[in-house]
Amino acid sequence: MTNRRPTANGVRAAAKRIDGLVTKTPLLPLARDGRRLWVKAECLQQGGAFKLRGATNRLIQLNESERERGVVAFSSGNHAQGVALAARRLGIRAAIVMPADAPRVKVEATRAAGAEIVPYDRARESREEIAAALAAERGATLVPSFDDVDVIEGQGTVGVEIADQLGRPPPLVLVPCGGGGLAAGIALALPDARVVVAEPAGWDDMARSLRLGRIVPVAEPAPPTSCDALQTRLVSPLTFDTLRAAGARGVAVSEAEVMAAMAFAFSALRIVAEPGGAVALAALLAGRAGDVPEDSVVVVSGGNVDSALFAGMLRDG
Repeated sequence: MTNRRPTANGVRAAAKRIDGLVTKTPLLPLARDGRRLWVKAECLQQGGAFKLRGATNRLIQLNESERERGVVAFSSGNHAQGVALAARRLGIRAAIVMPADAPRVKVEATRAAGAEIVPYDRARESREEIAAALAAERGATLVPSFDDVDVIEGQGTVGVEIADQLGRPPPLVLVPCGGGGLAAGIALALPDARVVVAEPAGWDDMARSLRLGRIVPVAEPAPPTSCDALQTRLVSPLTFDTLRAAGARGVAVSEAEVMAAMAFAFSALRIVAEPGGAVALAALLAGRAGDVPEDSVVVVSGGNVDSALFAGMLRDG
């Protein structure tokens, strides 16, 4: 085991390492209650989410022998696509363990990027155990979605871009949170900014963990949620420790608030946000984030939403 931890220097190194391999996504202005805010549109990233950043930073550092043996990841879709795209570009075989009920748009995009799909039953099987066994059998490298230093540092390049685009650190960043890799990376990149993580109600284990000062799992039975990308039942010490050290706090949003945020993103910003990608925007719109100063940034982390779900949300909203 290694005691290595993600660092601000690691995030800056990752930004240089993946420069030109990921899209510098736009900061979109948002007028709210007389303030100018910004939306970091990672839904416009290649693969439809921020995950390409961490996957690229992890895979590009594999040696020749590791590349030949391939990689294994587990994901409901966004990390799957990030790993699949990065692997294809680097000529690496990728196998992705995905839940059988993952959104079809995510499964099809992952397969189209050249990855092997290994389905599993989300309710009865452990994706971590399946992926670990597969990696051991093949001698492949396991690429976790958030419990990995290089992945966290790669995701933190979102924060580097935010500071570059604003010309200064923002006072506050609202970030969607599943395992916390994106939020932890941003906290390292922007140490002078307050960080608020947003999660679906009932899946707000990071928020509860930060309040209690120790990691606690999602309370069972966990409620159904449309935020498939954020269904992480236990966060990592790597992400939790980073966010706790940064003084981050967490908030939870309802399904109705998520749907309203998706509709708002489409009508006001002209972007498509998936449910998990819209939770931070939902927290802002619902007033759950507390005081949000001028020039604060809201991250919309992904846009890989099933077309039928999106159409229904627009119709019903």
